[in-house]
Amino acid sequence: MNSKTGFSDRDHEFFLKEIDPFLPDRIYDAHAHIWEKEWANFTLGSSPVADLALYDQAIAEIHGDRRTEALFLSFALAEYREQIAAANEWTAGQIADRPACRAHYFITPEDDPEFVRDEVRRLGMHGLKCYHLFSGVDPTWDASIPTYLPEPLVAVANDEGWTITLHMVKARAVADPDNQHWIRHYCETYPKMQLILAHSARGFQPGHNMEGLEKLTGLDNLWFDTAANCEPIAHQSIMRIFGHERLMYGSDLPVSHMRGKSLGVADSFLWLYEDTPVWGEKHIKVHPLMIGLEHLRSVKWACWSEKLTDAQVEDVFWNNAARLFNVT
Repeated sequence: MNSKTGFSDRDHEFFLKEIDPFLPDRIYDAHAHIWEKEWANFTLGSSPVADLALYDQAIAEIHGDRRTEALFLSFALAEYREQIAAANEWTAGQIADRPACRAHYFITPEDDPEFVRDEVRRLGMHGLKCYHLFSGVDPTWDASIPTYLPEPLVAVANDEGWTITLHMVKARAVADPDNQHWIRHYCETYPKMQLILAHSARGFQPGHNMEGLEKLTGLDNLWFDTAANCEPIAHQSIMRIFGHERLMYGSDLPVSHMRGKSLGVADSFLWLYEDTPVWGEKHIKVHPLMIGLEHLRSVKWACWSEKLTDAQVEDVFWNNAARLFNVT
């Protein structure tokens, strides 16, 4: 078994053993990407284009035969800045006939807030997606949140009751005081805006979550998606501090269909990919799995460690997102 995405017999065997018995009957993927090659330089397996049809095919490999709906985050890289409008239009069009799916409009810091308001309404999209690569800061990994998510755009999201997906940066993620300040400021000042911290608050080093999340309690409009984070304690810390009701599963496709995993080390983290020279240790040969499978196992372990009931697992995988995104 080798699919267009590269999903293998070994992946399928792991899925059947580790993942399939755990997953509930329906899944809301609260963080996924689809794209055309004109505005992205990555692939899904052998395909440089990932439309909704290919998403459905690929996600079934790690979800099995389960109903899956998604929040799609329109996406562009800095070198494709001129294609952002086309990317937003195309992403909106992909979900036009899928009433349970949602889409976020990709913004840059230079965008006029009233233009963004009009475009999101016109396209029938549901919120905003920002990215640090457009911050103008060098290096962008040190960017403060307002440099790529300006406050006037947050104000528009508040007016409209939109959600915003935020992939924060800085070395210590949610443990960084500047990130804490801006998250709290935005959530308290704009209570009708719903802020989603991607990648379990970018807790690829889960110690940052254990240190920083306590500083953000009491914010009723703060949410989290698990996207591609393979550290169980990153998810557990959210469940324990905020409750499982604020955590939503997200595949982060196409990252889900790369091989490897994220790994917290020292006061930081590493990404191990298929070509990272770590998979042979003495007499052992390790075959890296799809990141989506490693990620799902980390969510499984987190749910087990926090003693979630079957109904609470269903919350993480469907009900929380359905509530936030008004899916019936």
